[in-house]
Formats: sequence, structure tokens, C-alpha cells
Amino acid sequence: MKTRFKYGLAALVLLAAAPAFGQTAVDCGKADCTAFNADRAAILGMAGTYRVKFDFRETVAFVPDYEPIEPKRSGGFEAVRVIEDTGRVIRLQHLLVVKDEEDKPFIIKHWRQDWTYEPETVLTYEGPDQWKLTPVPAADRADAWAQTVWQTDDSPRYGGVGQWKHDRGEHRWISGETARPLARRDAIRKPIYDRYVGTNRHALTHAGWVHEQDNAKVGTRGGTLATIVHEVVLNSYVPSTDFDFGAADDYMRKTAGFWAAVRRQWDDVALRDGGIHLMQEAENGSSTGKQLMELADRLAKEEVTLGDAVSRARFLIDGSTKPAAATAGASRG
Repeated sequence: MKTRFKYGLAALVLLAAAPAFGQTAVDCGKADCTAFNADRAAILGMAGTYRVKFDFRETVAFVPDYEPIEPKRSGGFEAVRVIEDTGRVIRLQHLLVVKDEEDKPFIIKHWRQDWTYEPETVLTYEGPDQWKLTPVPAADRADAWAQTVWQTDDSPRYGGVGQWKHDRGEHRWISGETARPLARRDAIRKPIYDRYVGTNRHALTHAGWVHEQDNAKVGTRGGTLATIVHEVVLNSYVPSTDFDFGAADDYMRKTAGFWAAVRRQWDDVALRDGGIHLMQEAENGSSTGKQLMELADRLAKEEVTLGDAVSRARFLIDGSTKPAAATAGASRG
């Protein structure tokens, strides 16, 4: 496993000229697809099985009445699987593997990252409970990739656009500034900020990869948005097979049809409404999170059929994504 990630300067040259980790080269629709296939190699290189560490550190306050909190650190094991690859679109699903009370592996479907080459739109967070399909100008999407991140129930979290760079012996992607709602680790504290605005960097290392964030935690002060405190985040993924990652693959096999239908439903809502309106909860993230995750667990245990689970999920998503104005109008009627 580790040799897959050992890139020196010589390996960098080979990566730029070779297909993605043994896969056949993909036609990007241009005369030269070398850089495109190097980008694909880097994205696909994030798939694997890992020991993960999450490190969140508030650094400096920008208002006089706020004191940065103590760093938060956690970790565990995670499988990252390619669930779709059409050439210009790659979807990576993260699955946490933990132990239950009986010391048996327990799967927590974690975040998902979708990569789209030269996107015409990207789903961006616009403020409390609202995401918008935002057009990407032609000049910004040339040779660029959008990364859209989704929550545990495949509801939206944030999206950004940037280019992969392959130089200095490094493979890295850096987004523009992107907003996102608070994560549970902050939301449950009910802080004076209500969103993050920051940049993301994904970089492959000699032993795995890292996801780095440079965030401003932002709240409303005097009727306008203001930065409360800065935060740096380092999430590291080091290859490991010291856990039962087969349990993650078994979960995905049993629930793949369900989650594919859920993804399509979220996409349909975004196209229908030009975005997604969805209430967020401190404990669960999206208001649909707990129920959708429970449906998937019941399906994995064969307590419900795929058709029934999908039908319930579609009904839940449709009923939870009505824009506020439409909901208010319906209640007045």
C-alpha cells in the first residue's frame, strides 16, 4: 500500500505522463490530456484505507470579547472508495470504521467528495440553511476542478473550484474561498459565529495525503458579517490495513443502490430549485441526516426492502427541501 504514494521528483515526471495508477488514459476532449490525467491520478490516489487524524486549532481572535478555544483532536480508521468515475466526474466516499460495544466493526458513512472537471456550476453555501447552484465563469473553469463536499446523508456541505498543480515534487489542489455551515464539533457549543469561510488544500504526500483548511469563523456583528477567529485544520490520511475495512465494503455493497438513489434525489432538488434549502441541526447536521442514515442501516440489516427505503428517502428529501417562501405560502393557503 505505501509504495502507491511514494512520489519523488522522478515519480512526478512519470505521473504526468502516465495514466492514473495503472488505469487507461482518459480523453478530456482536448489535444493534450496529459495534465488532465495527472489530475485524475491525484484524485484517485486519495482512495484507499487509512489511519486518520483530525486536528482543529483556533489561532487568533479578531474581536475583543472572544478567546480561542483549546485545540480539538480526534482520529480513527477510514476507508475511501471510488463509487463513480466517468472520466470528468469522480466520486469518493469516506467510511469511518469503529468498534461497537461488542468489539465488532461498526460503519459510519462519513463525508463524500465529488470532483468535476471544468464545471459550469458549483453548489455553494449561501448562508443559514441555503445552498445555490453558482455559475463558474469560463475563465475560472478552464483546466479547473470543482470539489463538492457532501454530508453523511449526502446532503450538501460546500463546494469550491481550483486547479491541481504538479510541481516542486508535490501534487496539490487549492480552492478559492468557500463558505460552509458549522460542523457538529462547533454547532453544539452554540458559539457566536455561525459559518466558516476558508480555503481547502488537498495534497498527496510520500505516505498518504492531507486535507488542510485555513478558515475564518464568521458571525453577525452589528448587522454585518465579521470574522470572529481564525482556525487552521490538518486532516491526515496515512495508509493502514490495521482494521476491518472489509466491513466498510460490505456496508457499501448492501446500501449502494439506496445511496445512489439518494444522490440522484439531492441532484434533482438542486436542479429543480437552483439550489437546496435544508434546515441544519447542531446534533445531526442536516435535518434529514438521522432518518436517512437509519434507513440505510435498516437496509443493510435487511429490515426494509430497497424499494421501500428509496421511496421513504425521496419523500423525506422532497418534504425537507421546500424553500422557506414556498412553505410560508402553503401555510397561509
